Amino acid sequence: MTAPARPGAPAWASLSWTPLYRVAGIAALLFVLCDVAALALYAVDAPPVSGGDATLRFIAGHKASYIAQQLLWLVPSLFGLVVFAALLVALLPTNPSLAVLGFTVGAASWTALLAVPTSSVGTLSLLTLSDAWSAADDAARPAFAAAAEALVAENNTVALAGTLTPLGVLLISLPLVRGPLPHWIGWLGIATGALGVASEVLRFAVTALYAVYGPLLWVWIAAVGVALLGLAGHRARKPVE
Repeated sequence: MTAPARPGAPAWASLSWTPLYRVAGIAALLFVLCDVAALALYAVDAPPVSGGDATLRFIAGHKASYIAQQLLWLVPSLFGLVVFAALLVALLPTNPSLAVLGFTVGAASWTALLAVPTSSVGTLSLLTLSDAWSAADDAARPAFAAAAEALVAENNTVALAGTLTPLGVLLISLPLVRGPLPHWIGWLGIATGALGVASEVLRFAVTALYAVYGPLLWVWIAAVGVALLGLAGHRARKPVE
């Protein structure tokens, strides 16, 4: 039977939350591993960033790699949801308003990314078009290429979901600077979120910002994951009186 927290103890101190902290810690590390693996695949086998015909031809010849890349970019959104849920529980006693606001914005971004299978370097929606393009004759292929061009153009447009992600990190990090996790993670999250919002808005104007924001987000997520695992271990080793 799980022991409840003693009267007056913060909500996050209850042993009933230990499994959530542990799962969220693992999810955070898996988030980083998936993104790093996706980046490695992209570096080896990068799809075109423009041209419907070229994109469909690439997918037809590199289908396994393309699917793997898209899944590795998209699946971490589920891990992000779990991490933010654990942060919500841990930070509610510190600042309920900012904790709920940060979770809401962050969860909205992760949910949107899961609902629409589109990453910044492709979309699973192109797979069906690629199959149809491969089976079509030369006269019919331009129509499929035009449809693919529209999807590619949309994929290269700054999306609201992409901007919400760093905004959620920024908001959830504000109570982190006073919460039960190491406070430096909160300051790192504030810097990461602020830089992320700027890099998402200026993604195609100042690409160097995004190159810094991406790895910084991984560092923050990994730090949160390790801290949550530490919090779960601390609660498991120290029964609440």
